[in-house]
Amino acid sequence: MKQITKLLAGAAVATMVSFGAHAQEVTLTVHHFLGPKAPAQSKMIEPWAKKIEEESNGRIKFEIFPSMSLGGNPPELYRQVRDGVADIVWTLPGYTPGVFPRLEVFELPGVHLGDARATNLAMWDLRDEYAEDLTDIHPLAVHVHAGQAIHLTSKEVRTVDDVKGLKLRTPTRTGSWVIESWGAEPVGMPVPALPQAMSLGVVDGGLVPFEVVPPLKLAELISYSVEGEGVNSRFGTSTFLFAMNKDRYESLPDDLKEIIDRNSGRDFAAEIGDVFNGVEEVGKRMVNEGKGQVVQITAAEKATFDDASASVVDRWIEEANSNGIDGAKLVEDAKAAVQSHTK
Repeated sequence: MKQITKLLAGAAVATMVSFGAHAQEVTLTVHHFLGPKAPAQSKMIEPWAKKIEEESNGRIKFEIFPSMSLGGNPPELYRQVRDGVADIVWTLPGYTPGVFPRLEVFELPGVHLGDARATNLAMWDLRDEYAEDLTDIHPLAVHVHAGQAIHLTSKEVRTVDDVKGLKLRTPTRTGSWVIESWGAEPVGMPVPALPQAMSLGVVDGGLVPFEVVPPLKLAELISYSVEGEGVNSRFGTSTFLFAMNKDRYESLPDDLKEIIDRNSGRDFAAEIGDVFNGVEEVGKRMVNEGKGQVVQITAAEKATFDDASASVVDRWIEEANSNGIDGAKLVEDAKAAVQSHTK
């Protein structure tokens, strides 16, 4: 009888432990560098978090900390998620040069063709080719924005000769290489610092998508925003990483992991692309309704920029090869994948 009682008691404890694990509730912190009204939070992170909260019946909750409100500066975000300071971050791999050598390929001239959805799907297709870059974190998404226009405080530019000598902001080293190839001077800084830099004359302008014009109030500072026409209308793009601390992810019960996994795959990458494509027109409208104007240069004028920056690809391939990466193959694969998804 005593043995039966012990067995029943043991079964009861096991059931309680099992139920407790299954019913575990977690709150995950999300840290990023833009404000709460920026599309990255309002149209990407918040809907994603809400969907997961609903699918988990409230067992997963999120606390979102915009504008670096957990401390530090934007280049520290990757370290913060890697080390567990934040559970999840949204950041640019380009803020930590050398850590993501393969992901850089999507920023190179001629790879991104102006459609964030197409490039995001290409990034998903090629995920095995850059997986080694992401071994220290659990990736939720890698993506790009719609592409960079050249936003200027005073001078209108139409060809590459017009930008020579100008100081232009960029967030990444590949962006710096492009600006140098044009004969301009790159100034590296996270995008939240751009408005002050433009207003004080530290830079003559910057390479950013129209998406950030509203949250950063850049329309008050821009005289000209320059882009091309049709496919390949932009001047490259930046890659972004939405990532979770690896140990934090592994600590979740399997059913909660499955919910996060289900909302972090190919469809999510496509949705992010649609978000960033969709917010560009708002920024354009704000420029035109403000003190500035959007200038669309001709294909021939755009080609002067593209021809000048072609050397950047060769430079990147040479460096990749020196690090044991087949740079030429990665560029070829990235271009083909993007083109396959571009309408």
